[in-house]
Amino acid sequence: MTSYRGITWDHPRGRNALVAAAGTAQGSDTGLRLTWSAHSLEDFESHPIDDLARNYDLIVLDHPHLGEALEHRSLIPLDAVVGTERIDRWSAQSVGPSFASYSLDGLQWALPLDAATQVAVRKPALVPSPPATWDDVELLSERVPVALSLAGPHAFLTFASLCAAYDAPAGGSDGDGPGLPGFVPDDVGHSVLERLRVIGSRAPAAAAGLNPIALLQRMTDTDEIAYCPLVYGYVNYSSPTLRFTDAPSVVPGGRRGSTLGGTGLAVSSRADVTPALIDHIDWLMSPEAQRRFIPQHDGQPSTRSAWLDDEVNRASAGFYRSTLATIEDSWVRPRFPGYIAFQTSASAIVRAVVAGQESVESGLTRLRAEFSRARPLTTERI
Repeated sequence: MTSYRGITWDHPRGRNALVAAAGTAQGSDTGLRLTWSAHSLEDFESHPIDDLARNYDLIVLDHPHLGEALEHRSLIPLDAVVGTERIDRWSAQSVGPSFASYSLDGLQWALPLDAATQVAVRKPALVPSPPATWDDVELLSERVPVALSLAGPHAFLTFASLCAAYDAPAGGSDGDGPGLPGFVPDDVGHSVLERLRVIGSRAPAAAAGLNPIALLQRMTDTDEIAYCPLVYGYVNYSSPTLRFTDAPSVVPGGRRGSTLGGTGLAVSSRADVTPALIDHIDWLMSPEAQRRFIPQHDGQPSTRSAWLDDEVNRASAGFYRSTLATIEDSWVRPRFPGYIAFQTSASAIVRAVVAGQESVESGLTRLRAEFSRARPLTTERI
C-alpha cells in the first residue's frame, strides 16, 4: 500500500470531502492510503508552498502561489503524469477561469477541486433586493449596515475586484496578457479607493477585522451586517435567510468585478505518483463526484455542470446559479514570485485608506510603488 500525506485548509468545505474520499479509497482494494491534515484559512492564504512541499505529497493551494512554487520547483506538472486526455477533459468541464488559473508556462500545476470567487451576500429580511450597481451599494450603505471584507489579503482583493469592474485589473490583465502600465489608471484607482473609503466609513466597526468565514458567521447569527458587496462565496452559509447573489457592476449590465479564489489540488515534487493516486484524483474531478459526493460532504464543486445542477442548487438555496455570472467574469490574479507578499502589503495600504488614516492619493502612490517592487523585471507571468 502506498501512503500519501495531504494538506488542506481547516474548514468543512476544505476538509470533509477530501477526508471522506480518502477513507473510501483506503477501504477499497486500490492500495492507496491518503491522510489529510489541515491548517487555518490564514495559513492557506500565506504559508510558503516550498515549506509545505517538503512535508506533504498533496497540497491544496491558491493559484497566486504558483509563481513561488515554480521558483522553488515545489510541484510536479500534472501533464506528464495524468496525460493529455484527462487535462483536456478537466479543462472543458471547469467553471469560469478556475482551470486556467492553475496553468502557467504551458503546463498544468494544479486542478480546481473547489471553485469560488467574491460575490455579494445579503439578509433578505433587511435587503429585499440586491443592489445592481456600486452606486446602489453606496446608497444602501446610508440606510442599512453594509460591510466590506478587509481582513488579511481581502482588502486588496476587494480593491482589485472593483478595479476589474472598471475593466482595469489591478496590475495584470485576465489570462496571459501583459499587465497595465502604472498598476491602474489614475482615475480608476482614485474612484475605487474613494468609493471604498465612503462605504467603509459607514460600516459596522468590527467588520473590518473579520475574515470571510467570520463575516458570514456574523451575518448568520446577528443583524449587525445586512449586506456585503464582495466576499468569497461559501455555500455552507447559503440559506433562505442569507442569500448569495452576483457581485454589483459599475454600470448597469457591466462587468461584475470579482477576484477568483477557490482551491487547487497540486502534487508536490516529493511525491511518488502511482496509478492509484491518479485514479483517485480523476474520480475527485469526475462529474459524478463533483455533482454528488463533494456537495454532500460540504464541498464546493468546480465543474460547470455541478453549478447548473438542479439538485445541487436546491440543496444550497440556489447558491450556484445565483453567482454563476460573477465567477464566469472573475479576474485571475498575477502569479509571479513575490505576489503573495505584495498582496499582504497592499491590503494594509487599502485598509489605511478605508479607515481614513491615509489619503487616497498617498495610498494609490504607495500601491504603485509596492507593485513595482514586487513585479519581476523579466517577462511577467499572469
